Amino acid sequence: MFFWDLTAWTAQNVFLRMVTALLLGGVIGIDRGVKRRGGGARTDAAVCLGAAMVMITAQYMENCYPASADMARMGSQVISGVGFLGAGSIIVSGHQVKGLTSAAGIWVCACIGLAVGIGFADGAILVTFVLLIGLHLLPLMEKTVNQYSRYVTLYVEASESRAASAFLHKIQSDGCKVDRFEVDRSGSGRQSLTIMLTIRIPRHIDQKEYLERLELYRGILSVDTL
Repeated sequence: MFFWDLTAWTAQNVFLRMVTALLLGGVIGIDRGVKRRGGGARTDAAVCLGAAMVMITAQYMENCYPASADMARMGSQVISGVGFLGAGSIIVSGHQVKGLTSAAGIWVCACIGLAVGIGFADGAILVTFVLLIGLHLLPLMEKTVNQYSRYVTLYVEASESRAASAFLHKIQSDGCKVDRFEVDRSGSGRQSLTIMLTIRIPRHIDQKEYLERLELYRGILSVDTL
């Protein structure tokens, strides 16, 4: 322990564990709710409190039935079982996947609840602050890095297979390196199809201007960056 020890089995410590779990989960949920993301204050607080209660129950069973209880097993079931909540917050909209951060946040809330439930409240508090700082700073760092990145993920709609092949040949002849290439055929014959690809644009090519030119290529209906 660092500065706050709640491991002793007393009524006061059990109450403080529950309150701490509720507050930490609520703080994370409020932060997500302010950004209009999934997993709001009530969800994260409930997950954190529930996980804490699992560990409190596990410690109670260890005290009452020392020969037949396994504290670690109950905690491991929470870590694996909370996945159904995370899966419910992930939304696939068109060609974009949203909610992964909210799902990870719910999982972290469960882990924080487990730590509080066993009395490791100081570690749980530190993780909560580190998580909140990371959720605010990492997007800024990521944005800065992406400004200098030459890799671009494109979602392309082509009118036919021939146009898609010609499009791929063009970007390769322009010196672009294709890192990933996926084709989703919506039909057969001359019907339209979609292409998901990640390319690396050479430094001597203006990225914005080049992407605008790609939209004008014959047989290409639209080009969106992800």
